[in-house]
Amino acid sequence: MPIRNLMAVLAACCIVLPMNVLASLKLPETIKVNPAALNAEPMCDPKISPSWRKAQVIEGVKIEASEICSPDNPHLIAAAVKGTNNISMATLMETGLSPDTIIKTDDIDGDGDPDRIIIKLEVIELNGRTPDFEGVIPTFDIAPGIQPGAWVFAPKTSGMSTENFESIRANSLLRLPSPVIRVEVGDIVQIVLENTHYFPHTIHLHGVDHPFSHHEYGSGKQGNDGVTQTSEINLMPGERRVYEFQPRQAGTMFYHCHVQTHTHLAMGLAGMIIVEENRPNNWLQTLNVGGGHVRHPSVAVKEQYDIEYDLHYHAMDKELTSIIQKYNDPRLIAREMNRRYDLTDSSEDYYTLNGLSFPYTLRESMIVVEPDQKIKLRMLNSGGEFMAVHTHGHKATITHYDGIEQNPAARITRDVFDMAPAQRLDLLLNTTNDGLHSYGAGAWLFHDHREKGITTDGMSEGGSMSMIAYKSYLDDTGLPKVAHGIDLSVFFTKEYYERRLPIWQDLDEAGSLGAPGVRSGIDADTQETVTNLIIGFIIGLLIYTALARKQHIKGAAAAIVSKLKGSKGSKTNE
Repeated sequence: MPIRNLMAVLAACCIVLPMNVLASLKLPETIKVNPAALNAEPMCDPKISPSWRKAQVIEGVKIEASEICSPDNPHLIAAAVKGTNNISMATLMETGLSPDTIIKTDDIDGDGDPDRIIIKLEVIELNGRTPDFEGVIPTFDIAPGIQPGAWVFAPKTSGMSTENFESIRANSLLRLPSPVIRVEVGDIVQIVLENTHYFPHTIHLHGVDHPFSHHEYGSGKQGNDGVTQTSEINLMPGERRVYEFQPRQAGTMFYHCHVQTHTHLAMGLAGMIIVEENRPNNWLQTLNVGGGHVRHPSVAVKEQYDIEYDLHYHAMDKELTSIIQKYNDPRLIAREMNRRYDLTDSSEDYYTLNGLSFPYTLRESMIVVEPDQKIKLRMLNSGGEFMAVHTHGHKATITHYDGIEQNPAARITRDVFDMAPAQRLDLLLNTTNDGLHSYGAGAWLFHDHREKGITTDGMSEGGSMSMIAYKSYLDDTGLPKVAHGIDLSVFFTKEYYERRLPIWQDLDEAGSLGAPGVRSGIDADTQETVTNLIIGFIIGLLIYTALARKQHIKGAAAAIVSKLKGSKGSKTNE
């Protein structure tokens, strides 16, 4: 067969074979993931008693009802209000706190509440590497199966860091975020930091009225600002330090570690500190562990609002948080964090509200309301980027920026609230159905409108999103009633955030957007390989032919050139 005929046949095969392969393929069956095969969690934490939701009185402290499915321990609230030194041993044993965690004494101004407050905090690692087994301890999930490494300030506790000897789950006091601290204008406050960690730390009272050093209190020249470059030396492991202040201005403030701030703050060593207005008989809930609903609000808040919520937004970089899951040698962790980790190349992967991501935010951080109420929202952004919180169905009014009250005539009402890193906003949420403040009852989302803020490690739905839920839209467990056949339980599975569950598989009976099975016939990868082999063979054959007939090709080329020259000469003679 002449070479050119062979080439024509091979070229035809190159075209026809892929067409035949395509024609032989059949669309695969849709594979449906059986919900029964998923590792589904209870949507409400089974370790939390439903009795905690009720309004009750403990140690003389009136505790408001909570409609959410995972409310705070009411005994813990009572201890935070009265002080661990002023409650019975039976109540203290229900909290897990140390007897000296919150000491309240001395009604200095004679108005019926204590004015000398001592708060003891420790530094705790969550989801860190252990040399004892493969895995991390103590565990704290921000969403199903999601366990970023973290550090937090935590109230001084008694007993174990885990729930019990058989569990590796952190006890309920050791969690993200660092606890909300509440004090009153004029209180003499001492925050005692006991460094139970392997790294140095400090506390900086961001926005809180405090002296630069302790000499104003007659206790020497010890620093009081938390900044190791100017105020004080590092607080080393095993040491303790007292931060003392007597605030003169009320407002929503911020506290955080100021040692290697670019990593320590991002790891979770940050919390809200709120200075309340001075009122008689103003027994405050000094700690709000986990933030959210303030079930014993201050006298000043109750004068103007029906409910109060603390909303602490934070974001974490997976690369940073994984360092403590790779090493348990402090020298190696210090090397990776202080010298090798580059914050300027980082990206945030986990977005939390009060330490949790959706769907766990539905357990603890829903804003539960009724019509015609005024709700106070205190918000903090301790992440490293700007955020834009959007409220569906409502427009709220900004009453305070960074703890400073705004002139009522200059207050802004809107539905998107920009917050810079470290910024705080106080909002008035009015549920009057007037088409402006509220559009009516419902289960309305509120979320960061940077779209990555509603993802968890890039997977949606997740992030810091939660809901403004009217009571009529909650079921008996305190979760939002689902509509249009949507099943929230799929979000309470590890498989969803492992990207193993097709999120649209149940949109129609045919499962047209479900997961495709294995193709019959030649699959696409094999088809591509065969096609590439044929094309490569043809190209190689062409090159071989060109080399084998090089002399013939050169002669033909010379003849063509000669002919062209002859044609040009004829035209010149004419």
